[in-house]
Amino acid sequence: MLLERYAYTNRWRRVDPAAKGLFSLCGLTAVFMATGPAAAVPAVALVATTLVGTGMPLKSYLRVAAPALLFLATSALTLLVSLRPGGPSGIVLSLVPAELPHAALVCTRSLGGLAALLFLALTTPMNDIIALLRRLKTPEVLLDLMTLCYRMLFVLSEAMHDMHTAQAARLGHAGPRRTLRSLGILAANLTMQVWQRSLALHHGALARTSDGPLRFLEPEYPHSRASLATAALGGGGLIVLAVVTI
Repeated sequence: MLLERYAYTNRWRRVDPAAKGLFSLCGLTAVFMATGPAAAVPAVALVATTLVGTGMPLKSYLRVAAPALLFLATSALTLLVSLRPGGPSGIVLSLVPAELPHAALVCTRSLGGLAALLFLALTTPMNDIIALLRRLKTPEVLLDLMTLCYRMLFVLSEAMHDMHTAQAARLGHAGPRRTLRSLGILAANLTMQVWQRSLALHHGALARTSDGPLRFLEPEYPHSRASLATAALGGGGLIVLAVVTI
């Protein structure tokens, strides 16, 4: 996955996750403190900081954010469209210009929130995020579920890739009909694998009597205090920027 690749290879990989989480939280606060188009200012600052920290090109960043941006565009369109009874078809579809400021505020705040979350996701691997949540006293049951779901994503992704490669080697995607049939077979086999692997995980948990949470070795982060101070200053700057531009 593109997101995971940058999370493990970015320039700020060895920075304390607490510092990156603090900066992301300050970014979210700044975005929701700003009103109107001013909310785009901290959003742009968060995107620029993410690109500098990860070293990824803007094109790759947009690829990661594309699903969320598509969902946001669809949601914004629904805010600008009004449905009311009437007309030959019984329903009249019309634009509502008065809702444009509201839609702009929702979009800018959503973009800012997305930028803040992508900053944390693209600079911090999931294992480090789980370790940070453990330090924040998050319930262990939730952390175990996050760990298992995270692991299953890669297992199932690899299984799907292997099945797709095997089908392609047997000309299973030669033509629309064969492609549709192959997709059906792939979905059915993947469903069975999900069922079997989840059952194996359940049996594994029973074998160890579910005694204690799933724990991993946590790396040591140099200059943690300096990183926290820098994140606090940067996050405070975002909040001040949001207040000034109101």
